[in-house]
Amino acid sequence: MKLLRSNPWRGTAISRVFGSLNYSTNTLASSSTTSPTFQPLHHRILFNKGPRVSILPVIHQWLKEGRDVEQSELRDFIIKLRQSRCYNLALEISEWMGDEMNFDLHPGDVAIRLDLISRVHGNKRAERYFDCIPNELRVVKVYGSLLLSYVEHKCLEKAEALFEKMKDLEFVKGPFTYNVMMNLYTEVGKHGKVDILVNEMGEKGIEYDIRTLNNRLHSYAATSDVGRMEKLLMKMEADPTVIVDWHAYAVAADAFLKAGELEKTSALLRKSERLITSKTRKSGYEFLMTSHAAVGNKHEVYRIWELYKDVVGFYNSGYRCMISSLVKLDDIEGAEKIVEEWECGNKLFDIQTPNLLINAYCKKGLLEKARSYAEKLSEGGKEDCRTWGILATGYHMNGQMAEAVETLKTAASLACRPGWKFDRSTVSACFDYLREKGDVEAAHELLRLFREMGHLPTDLFDKIGSYIDGGEPPMERIDEVQDRGMDSTV
Repeated sequence: MKLLRSNPWRGTAISRVFGSLNYSTNTLASSSTTSPTFQPLHHRILFNKGPRVSILPVIHQWLKEGRDVEQSELRDFIIKLRQSRCYNLALEISEWMGDEMNFDLHPGDVAIRLDLISRVHGNKRAERYFDCIPNELRVVKVYGSLLLSYVEHKCLEKAEALFEKMKDLEFVKGPFTYNVMMNLYTEVGKHGKVDILVNEMGEKGIEYDIRTLNNRLHSYAATSDVGRMEKLLMKMEADPTVIVDWHAYAVAADAFLKAGELEKTSALLRKSERLITSKTRKSGYEFLMTSHAAVGNKHEVYRIWELYKDVVGFYNSGYRCMISSLVKLDDIEGAEKIVEEWECGNKLFDIQTPNLLINAYCKKGLLEKARSYAEKLSEGGKEDCRTWGILATGYHMNGQMAEAVETLKTAASLACRPGWKFDRSTVSACFDYLREKGDVEAAHELLRLFREMGHLPTDLFDKIGSYIDGGEPPMERIDEVQDRGMDSTV
């Protein structure tokens, strides 16, 4: 179905130019039309992309100009935005396509919209949307999308109930749904259920695929059942129909590492490396660096690092892997050199990279170095709440509470990115220190900073204030708060 008349750039703009949402704006500029003021719709969407930006005014303006867009093109926009994790924008287009324009929706459109609702608003909203879907559109892929929502949010009972309903509807005829449930059971630690599903697949004549086998490997690895894991891996290697990839050996290597069998770990890492392809180099080499560091093989860490730089390129995640690997090997000097290299070459600053070194300094008791680097970042316009929070924890762990309090004040006065949390024990220790010292004014000042910047759960403010003034400690101490605004992270 078309909206208005046919689109003059259909078939070229989407497939050729909108192939990725992440290429440079210079490339986009070079592919503009003959009119210097005309901007294709994909171009406008790209330049309006952002977590808090609505895409609907862009589309409305496009239509106001008398231009056209087809449903197939909207679907392509949704797919590309979803692939780029711009879920809010993808959902906006999906809702506009179905609700405002009343396009005829296919089951695939419904399944994608359900997935986007789950990602943006949570699984309860996804459930409400599912309940409104007409029966004729509730096909296997729509049920599968709801099941994936439950798995993503670890809703075990709901996932199990839906899985049974899908079996009753005869929607479970291949390994996909079983694999999804195996993944959930592994995630929530119900490893015995994985074997039950494997047996059920055999009884129903449903053939395993590589994901089934990998799920079993993950389950055995998670329970440190290296014996069964090794037997399964040998069967996979002997089966000509099974293509064992690098990730399977990586899972096995990690399990043997946890079991302390370093020789087997190293052998499996070598096998894993040989199976890394051009598409898996980045994640594969990053895994190998951290794994060789855990084994204690510094030579292999540096060898993989040189390969990474040569064939993968410059990525912040790669530098973070290398720095954390060297820190694990107690090679602080080597980590410093990698950080210097990163400082000279990074085009997208990421505070997590220097924070790794600052955290390493703190753990080694090199607090002067840690503070010096934090101040250097601040002077360079890179001041960050997380950096000072790490340093405050460093002072706390080294018994320098006066410095910990002052540094925590600096951290608390800065805004933090969503999701980042202060170290619970450090914050608790600082309030305890000020109370015992009798410095009520300083304690209330610190609490005020936490309140103004939203760093603590709101229900704790009055309790902490009362505690500062000599009252009883909160029943739920700051350092006992779980996932309510306090945690330790770089």
